[in-house]
Amino acid sequence: MIRLLSFLILLLAAPVSADPVHTATVTEIVDGDTVFIDPPYKDGNEIRLVGIQAPKLPLGRKNFPTWPLAPEAKQALADMVLGKQVSLTFTGARRDRYARWLAHLHVKENGEPLWVQGEMLRLGMARVYSFPDNRGLVADMLEKERDARQAGRGIWALPYYAIRNADATALLDELGTFQVIEGRIVDAAEVKGTIYLNFGHNWREDFTVSIERKYMKAFADTAPHPRDWGGKAIRVRGWLTKRNGPMIKATHPEQIELLSR
Repeated sequence: MIRLLSFLILLLAAPVSADPVHTATVTEIVDGDTVFIDPPYKDGNEIRLVGIQAPKLPLGRKNFPTWPLAPEAKQALADMVLGKQVSLTFTGARRDRYARWLAHLHVKENGEPLWVQGEMLRLGMARVYSFPDNRGLVADMLEKERDARQAGRGIWALPYYAIRNADATALLDELGTFQVIEGRIVDAAEVKGTIYLNFGHNWREDFTVSIERKYMKAFADTAPHPRDWGGKAIRVRGWLTKRNGPMIKATHPEQIELLSR
């Protein structure tokens, strides 16, 4: 059994818009997590499916490789919504820095409502990708991702997307990428308001998860508190950077799952 930190979502996340705020037809699929709609919502018609990350396509970016299963993820989304009427709901921040609307999509499938993000995760065509200002429904998404992973569906059948071990040497080869990592915390240290979850005895070289002071409010009601996670096994997701050794900066509890093992 996995004990998710995200049991606090309803308390900590931005208010969830339960009712659809806009209905439109999907006119174009950009990739596995972005579409265009008509009519536009307010002044924009580009929609980013909030809460998930599908395999990426280059989309004009120079020297950007196509991630494995990116065309398949785009096709899966097209099969689900292209040319169909969808409804938009919001669970937090409504727009990103690219002026895309950050929405959950719902479509009718055989007369029944289908949550598009949930279906992409169930198919193994995306993974959970949350933000501190957009955390609604993450617990449900993690559950669907976990089921797909355990079944080896889609991306979870490929080594490219495999969960990594908290091995600093191997993780140094993955800097600048989004990863899901599992390991056991050796010790948790608080330094000038920042908590460091160290996965080895040499913090200058080993993998670390940091929670900066400005994000601590989001973790205030987690139990046990991150400063008491020494010896705990966790699964953490985020972008790998380098500060001494490889590091992920955690900004909200839904990035981290406490594991019972």
